[in-house]
Amino acid sequence: MADRGASAMSLPADWPAHPDPILALNRMGTFDWDLDTGLFHMDAQAFQVFDLLPEEYDGRPQSLAVRVPPPEAARLDAVVARAIKDGSDNYGTYFRIRRRDGTPRWTHTQGYIRRDDTGRPRRVVGIVRDATEELADSEARILRAARDEAFRQQTNIVQVVSAALAHARTVRDVIDVLKDTHGIRRLGAASLVMGLVEAGRIRLVAEAPVGSFVPASQVNRIDEPYPMSEVVRTLLPRFIESPEEFAEGYPILWPHLIDLHITSAAYLPLIAQARPIGAMGLLYDDRRVFSAEERAVLVALGSSIAQSLQRAMLYEQEKDLAQGLQQAMLPRTIPSVRGADIAVRYRAATAAGTLGRDIGGDWYDLIPLPGGRVGAVIGDVQGHDTHAAAVMGQLRIVLRAYAAEGHTPATVMARASVFLHELDTDRFATCLYAEADLSTGVVQAVRAGHIDPLIRHSDGTCCRVPVDGGLPLGLSAEFNRLEYPVSTLELDPGHTLLLCTDGLVEQPGADLDDGMRRLTAIVTDGPDDVRTLADRLIRLAEEQGGGDDVALLLLRRRVPEAPRAGGRLQQHVAPGDPEALTHARHMIRAAVRSWGAGGRADEVELVADELITNALMHTEGSAIVTLRAIDDGDRRLRIEVEDSSSALPRRREAGEDGVSGRGLLLVERLADAWGVEARGGGKAVWCEFRPAG
Repeated sequence: MADRGASAMSLPADWPAHPDPILALNRMGTFDWDLDTGLFHMDAQAFQVFDLLPEEYDGRPQSLAVRVPPPEAARLDAVVARAIKDGSDNYGTYFRIRRRDGTPRWTHTQGYIRRDDTGRPRRVVGIVRDATEELADSEARILRAARDEAFRQQTNIVQVVSAALAHARTVRDVIDVLKDTHGIRRLGAASLVMGLVEAGRIRLVAEAPVGSFVPASQVNRIDEPYPMSEVVRTLLPRFIESPEEFAEGYPILWPHLIDLHITSAAYLPLIAQARPIGAMGLLYDDRRVFSAEERAVLVALGSSIAQSLQRAMLYEQEKDLAQGLQQAMLPRTIPSVRGADIAVRYRAATAAGTLGRDIGGDWYDLIPLPGGRVGAVIGDVQGHDTHAAAVMGQLRIVLRAYAAEGHTPATVMARASVFLHELDTDRFATCLYAEADLSTGVVQAVRAGHIDPLIRHSDGTCCRVPVDGGLPLGLSAEFNRLEYPVSTLELDPGHTLLLCTDGLVEQPGADLDDGMRRLTAIVTDGPDDVRTLADRLIRLAEEQGGGDDVALLLLRRRVPEAPRAGGRLQQHVAPGDPEALTHARHMIRAAVRSWGAGGRADEVELVADELITNALMHTEGSAIVTLRAIDDGDRRLRIEVEDSSSALPRRREAGEDGVSGRGLLLVERLADAWGVEARGGGKAVWCEFRPAG
């Protein structure tokens, strides 16, 4: 009750009011509260109700605080203030007092509010009486109802926590659910601690709030005298219902808890499949007793947490195995490439639900090739499981082998498709293979159902590069459509080739072209350094989330390497493969221009074309075209066309059609030197050119 006025004001002439003697006979005390002065007069019976002596009371309501606990006083004040404010004439309420011997007593009061002509409240007169017997039965019902309500609330909390744990995939997720401060308070606990069993020890993995619980060590043996060790040993919960019990049972631990004002605790074993996997402690600062119902609820909570932890542990074990499998299938290291900066990245998917879906079939590879060339691969096997990762590993190995054998990009892709089809799996794969000659900047790319590459120019602009494509690997072999057209790109110094899987660009409900445009804009605004750019792209992928993994390969051509003696470019040209002949011509033209012999590019290309045509027409098998830049004091460009025939070429006069027979004449006329060398069972026809000027 509050001070409602100043004592300096005069009291009413009829104050205090004189009650009817019948009230005293019924053991009802009376009071007269002057709101202007704040004085609160009580009669003798009222003193008995409050269990006060007259000399212990100074006439002010604040003095009643020795008998009226603060929560009860606050509630009583609220009742009176509400009645005064809303214009009521009276009020009534029950409240508890604490008697001289410390026992509680239910008390009832009724007050009548007297107001002046303006409606202003001036006095409150009323009665107080002992209501203990009256409320004895009601209090029991109230307490039972309160316990029932508390039990229902705790049961509901367990259900809520269990529902939240159902979405936890990792041990960290489980810990985060339990460490949530609101969750701890809903359980009525002041703090929480949890440990997991590892190799005969209990390792602390969670405490909340942080710093609220300080064990003797972060790791304890199961045979040590700590409550968590005890419940793990016995597989039984331990309920501690007083500080004295805590101090007596665990004298080593108790000194660490004194400052936390802990009054009780519940330690629960976390049991899964009949074995302990850990223990959890809930510490309280406002209770001492655990009813049978509350104990049952807490045990049920421990069981739910244990099941969630076991599920999370199994998930993490399978995830580790799957990621280990994929890491074993991906290249352990990426070789350094002369004249290029390389960056590769991989990000696992974040799909929810099934164990093992954090693994997929995305891969990258970088394949060193003869003649200073390099093969860049990006691919994606259908599916997100260990089977997809296993197929990916096999496909990566055979694709690398086909490329290292010197096959053209189209042949590499076709053979990989046949391999996947014969692997007797229901999976297909998308792939993009780009073979780059870093001396000339020529890139030959083939695409099997994969997304197009991007090229970032030295000025920072970026564009999508359309590459003609065929069916995904496996499907093209199944439908006997193994044609993979080759697209020729040029990578100038300072340009960056970007290959990625669709996890980097696809978003649920969004168009793929929109994703490619968004990626192009991000790359345009990104840094020049390929490693920094790769990190930024992977961070963006993580921020966007998504249920697909991401593989990324960036290749930036630094500067064109000057040809050295013995350095070479090489191209296989198969019979009946006009595309290979076109690519060889393109390679020759780009190489001549890069090596500073552009003034003779037409002559070199014409002579090389004649030599290749002769080899294909007059021999069996493929022709191998090799370009060398020689600088031994006499700079020159050497072209060799090797075939499998030992028959030497012959100069012949042109036939009646005026075409056949002119090949060696052109070679002799245009080249600075030419000749023939034996090569095992075959030969190589060569010619040399000196740069013009």
